[in-house]
Amino acid sequence: MILITLALTGVGVGGLGLYTGLTARRRAAQAVEECAEMMRRRLEVSAGVADNRAIRDVAIVHYDALREESGGLSFSLALLNSGGDGIVLTSINGRTETRTYAKIVQSGRSLQLLSPEEDQVVRAAKLGQGPQIRLDDGRDIGVNGRSPMST
Repeated sequence: MILITLALTGVGVGGLGLYTGLTARRRAAQAVEECAEMMRRRLEVSAGVADNRAIRDVAIVHYDALREESGGLSFSLALLNSGGDGIVLTSINGRTETRTYAKIVQSGRSLQLLSPEEDQVVRAAKLGQGPQIRLDDGRDIGVNGRSPMST
């Protein structure tokens, strides 16, 4: 009788051990899969594939659109993703009024006619030249004082 009880206890403990082992194996496999997924995402982010819709290229041009001594407060701003899709925002600022325009850009080309400044800012953004400033005399200076259109 004692042998049968010990045998049944041994089978019960063995079954419990088997169950615990299988549960641990399942959890370990799940942890490995989660780690692999995190690594895949990390590699995608480092390769620049995380989100093709995210804004990647930005450039701005300041200028005096109305040829009045307003200090070059007008500007055009390009915000583009890696596919060249995005928008150009333009604000024409005068002494008494301000007008703001938004134009859609697809694949680096606008669906509407662009002004010379808007065209320049889209080109600068596509080339990764970053923010830039147009002086009243027509010269451009980049972030580091270099002409962004000459690089």
